[in-house]
Amino acid sequence: MEHIGTVQDAVTAFADFIEPTAAELDAIEQEMPLILADVDLLDAQIITLDRLPNELDARRIRRARNRVLSERRALANRTAGAVLPRGAA
Repeated sequence: MEHIGTVQDAVTAFADFIEPTAAELDAIEQEMPLILADVDLLDAQIITLDRLPNELDARRIRRARNRVLSERRALANRTAGAVLPRGAA
């Protein structure tokens, strides 16, 4: 019978590297308006799950969709000028 050891050492060996780097935090900060717009869209859609959307609900969903599209465009424009490392395309 073979001894089955725990993988605790393998899992916790990189515990120091689990925290996000400064570059990752900056990327999250840059994407935060889009994330919040997506959350607003999901909220508007969740409200209408158990009932037929009325005119106000439809308007709220439409505005949330437009905001998501606007934030995606803004994020794409902000990141389009970023220089990719090692000439990656």
